[in-house]
Amino acid sequence: MDYIIDVENLRKEFKSYSSRGGLKGAFRDLFNRQYKIITAVDNISLKVKPGEMVGYIGENGAGKSTTIKMLTGILEPTSGKVLVNGLNPHRERERFTRTIGVVFGQRSQLWWDIAVQESFRLLKKVYKVSDRDYEEHMGHVISTLDIEPLLDKPVRKLSLGQRMRCELAAALIHNPPLLFLDEPTIGLDVLVKLKIREFLKEINEKFNTTILLTTHDLSDIEALCERVVILDEGKIIYDGSLTDLHSNWGDGKQIQFQFVYPTKQNELEKLTRDLPVEWQKGEEANCWIANVNNEDDVVSAVITRVVAASQISDMKMKEISTEEIVRNIYERGLKDPAV
Repeated sequence: MDYIIDVENLRKEFKSYSSRGGLKGAFRDLFNRQYKIITAVDNISLKVKPGEMVGYIGENGAGKSTTIKMLTGILEPTSGKVLVNGLNPHRERERFTRTIGVVFGQRSQLWWDIAVQESFRLLKKVYKVSDRDYEEHMGHVISTLDIEPLLDKPVRKLSLGQRMRCELAAALIHNPPLLFLDEPTIGLDVLVKLKIREFLKEINEKFNTTILLTTHDLSDIEALCERVVILDEGKIIYDGSLTDLHSNWGDGKQIQFQFVYPTKQNELEKLTRDLPVEWQKGEEANCWIANVNNEDDVVSAVITRVVAASQISDMKMKEISTEEIVRNIYERGLKDPAV
């Protein structure tokens, strides 16, 4: 099998109904509902090879979750071709579900009121996993994710981080070749995120597990994925390596200045009005960030002018982050970075 995910011209439309006002309008709606067609996914094509770890990102409403639901067979496409693990997810649902693992960060596949290990045993029966395969594979998963102390606890008594580690283990009971992760680290603390990332890297290397990851936390993408797909208004606007994304659209630096006294943006813009600089407010008080290109003379000029005009308590320089690049793409559109 050349591609574990093979999608061509995939489209999903929904009907959005509207209500007319008043008693007369409500009566008319009984016989003649008004609606408009909303296109959530607009003729996208996507091919993923076995063993790839792909980041699938976009703003809220871009169509990420709708795509995942079609790839997992939850929704039927309006049109287009979709093959996952060589099967049609919607039409061959029973066979298909045995070949994938799914983790939705805001939904649980574990039973709320029973112990975690009882949920695991039920899923073992559902996926028809032998005792030997279960003990061998899940022993490693449970140990790596450090969830052995949680097995006797009801799911409702687990913290969010504990539950997400158990959700991930549950999705891997049958050791599927393909894993869908939809916001798996939402709301988790740094240590739990690191543990989950390391585990995902390990199963990818050990079992060649293909992973499709949707998340708003781009640090997850940077830590795990070499390839990134960016979705906007139901269309794929970028599909390529993370390295190329940085090379082509991240050609610049950010200089962060921490000022001793409050400073206004128009004052900084006056200082650098003849230079290719964009100023933005930092997260901390009295902090401003200068976005500049990689030309040494521009960087030097910005630093020289700001330091000469204002009192600085701290200064940091860093490459433009993936998050900043993606934000710029959404704000300005994806176009030739040289333009």
